Amino acid sequence: MAEFTMELNDDQKQVRDWIHGFAANVIRPAAAEWDEREETPWPVIQEAARVGIYSLDFYAQQYFDPTGLGVPMAMEELFWGDAGIALSIVGTGLAAIGVLANGTEEQIGTWIPQMYGTPDDVKVAAFCSSEPDAGSDVGSMRTRAVYDQAKDEWVLNGTKTWATNGGIANVHIVVAVVDPELGTKGHASFIIPPNTPGLSQGQKFKKHGIRASHTAEVVLEDVRIPGSCLLGGKEKLDERLARAREKAASGGDRVKNAAMATFEASRPAVGAMAVGTARAAYEVALDYARTRTQFGRPIIDNQGVAFQLADMRTRIDAARLLVWRASWMAVAGRPFTSAEGSMSKLFASEVAKKVTAQAVQILGGNGFTREYPVERMHRDAAIYTIFEGTSEIQRLVIARTLSGMPIR
Repeated sequence: MAEFTMELNDDQKQVRDWIHGFAANVIRPAAAEWDEREETPWPVIQEAARVGIYSLDFYAQQYFDPTGLGVPMAMEELFWGDAGIALSIVGTGLAAIGVLANGTEEQIGTWIPQMYGTPDDVKVAAFCSSEPDAGSDVGSMRTRAVYDQAKDEWVLNGTKTWATNGGIANVHIVVAVVDPELGTKGHASFIIPPNTPGLSQGQKFKKHGIRASHTAEVVLEDVRIPGSCLLGGKEKLDERLARAREKAASGGDRVKNAAMATFEASRPAVGAMAVGTARAAYEVALDYARTRTQFGRPIIDNQGVAFQLADMRTRIDAARLLVWRASWMAVAGRPFTSAEGSMSKLFASEVAKKVTAQAVQILGGNGFTREYPVERMHRDAAIYTIFEGTSEIQRLVIARTLSGMPIR
């Protein structure tokens, strides 16, 4: 296993520069248009597919980088370009990872190619977990999956919300309750194939930020899918449920902590997204402060502005350090004894909100207009303290980890 380092190797630098070039030349010029349109930027996704960024191979290469820095490096550069478009590009990866982590070889080979499509016929996928009454509290999930043994089919009913690509996806991955008595241990994930009757898009949300990313409800009404669409298969599910029932009294906390460890490992990627947005806003503010003159000199000569920029850069670098540390720990198999994954996501998210607000302030009236991108970046940054676990949930996870209390 590679030792932790802050120095990218030559191959990583080459990939970073390639992604940065795509973000600068393709994503950024399109950012304002798709933010205003509040639509999925299909032409940009198609171009990403054409060059190889929108593909399972690309994300797999970054995911299996032995240093752990591949994913955060890629996320930072893409979200430096624009958060809304970047989320449209990486959103399918959430569903693909769900299949990779839990699916059989046959399911992986069958469904993941259908999630991405081809450069000439681009598709997207959606991962559907949150519900109107079950966001942070996944134990309150109501979507049910009932097995029809006679037909070897699963029947799903419920409503999912905040689903990236929900309703427009070619393939949906849906988390549902199969045994309500087991709480979160009674959940399973299902593949909903294209054009399955009973699945429909509910409300499409008009959002404060990341407006180029499609977010909507997904309604499931007597959705019937083949038994083969249960991720991992029925035999594996039955074995897992049997173990959960046996451990319901004595081993519940261990199971919950194992699930929490999975979330911990994914949170640094969100932190990297936040770092990318913060860095973008900082660079705009720095360039503006160097060239904008007031009272006969650049405004960066004023301590009030210069000190803000110093703090912005310091916070960004500190956030990146936390993200890279947690990413390396996840790949190296190091336990998150202090909830380092949540630490990285919490700090980077708060930094993104702070830095983008400071960028707006440094640009003054110009920063408040849509003629400059920091206004959009400030709106986009608000999501980082909300999705993939709110800042309040991150603090709860960190505090309970430090105290030794069980994380529920």
